[in-house]
Amino acid sequence: MNLSKRTLLAGLALATLGAVAQAQDALKIGLIGTYSGPYADYGRQFDAGVALYLKENGGKIAGRTVEIVKKDTGGANPDASKRIAQELIVRDKVQILTGLDFSPNAYAVAAVATQAKVPVVVMNASSSAITSSSPYVARLSFTVQQVSDPMARWMLKQGIKESYVVVADYAPGVDALTAFKKAFEQGGGKVVGELRTPMSNPDFSAYVQRIKDAKPQSVFFFFPSGVMPPAFLKVWKERGMDAAGIKLFATGEATDDSYLDATGDVALGLITSHHYSYAHPSAKNQKFVKDFEAQFGTSLRPSYFAVTAYDAMTAIDQALKKTGGDLNGDKVMEALKGLKFESPRGPVEIDPVTRDIVQTVYIRKTEKVGGKLVNVEFDKFDRVKDPAKEAP
Repeated sequence: MNLSKRTLLAGLALATLGAVAQAQDALKIGLIGTYSGPYADYGRQFDAGVALYLKENGGKIAGRTVEIVKKDTGGANPDASKRIAQELIVRDKVQILTGLDFSPNAYAVAAVATQAKVPVVVMNASSSAITSSSPYVARLSFTVQQVSDPMARWMLKQGIKESYVVVADYAPGVDALTAFKKAFEQGGGKVVGELRTPMSNPDFSAYVQRIKDAKPQSVFFFFPSGVMPPAFLKVWKERGMDAAGIKLFATGEATDDSYLDATGDVALGLITSHHYSYAHPSAKNQKFVKDFEAQFGTSLRPSYFAVTAYDAMTAIDQALKKTGGDLNGDKVMEALKGLKFESPRGPVEIDPVTRDIVQTVYIRKTEKVGGKLVNVEFDKFDRVKDPAKEAP
């Protein structure tokens, strides 16, 4: 749908003015995600988390029935994401936007949200500056810097003093490199090499050989969940990197629970840092997993995408209860600030200054438990904020 600037501005104004008037109608939430292509699991996980929360709460948020309007971006596609957000607000009359798996998509939607004054609750996109790009964006997921910094600190505690860094060449990859390198070098470590790999169909053989020739003490890597981590781990094993004595570490995307079975034994022993594991031992998570399996079966394992979708619904519910159901964008954003609740991943809160998530980051090791590959948590960093927003 092509909209002229004038039509768009008029539509956005009407959507904003009509928000309070529609207070007793169904709450319409626009969910922008990936439902096709190699990352289609992201959308399925979003849907599962939303469905679980709504089922627990009788299909309602803040006492109102909920209509979820889903839109597929097909992956990282900021132009399509911007157009979809405009259509959701102007044509579909949604009052809140959510989803957003890829960071470029979130940045594109943030511009629309600012213009329309429509709240956006991010379910995954992890580039640090997203919440800074619009006052109408809050994040319930994580930032790549938030999980990369603790890994650097943990490695230093284990006596690891040098590392080679490999990241996917896009905004979150740069964030991972930035946060890891800063924390590692501030703690006395040395980054002895850096590689940025393309997002599309990279052949990791040459990259891994280059690392092997450099003979670093360790390697830290970040790739988005899905196709890239298994491909990298497979080449790592084939090239005998473990036998060469090079220790390997990563963020939790490398062993995303929904892809772990497909990744297979090449993931065994990998130590990662992340904010959620299917095997997290809390009572809240055990119930979440049990309910997930009861509704969706065991072929789809809940991942951090599903947990954040569940938490996003929790946050929207709590915020609207604070506003008395008022959907004014400024009031909803104010209500989101400082929210605290218990998630399946552990305690979470929204920083009232940055509108970003504050949470526990866990150090995990991929092991076989009961015949299943799982991320077993064995250490943690409490109440971690996004280091990119911390004072220098």
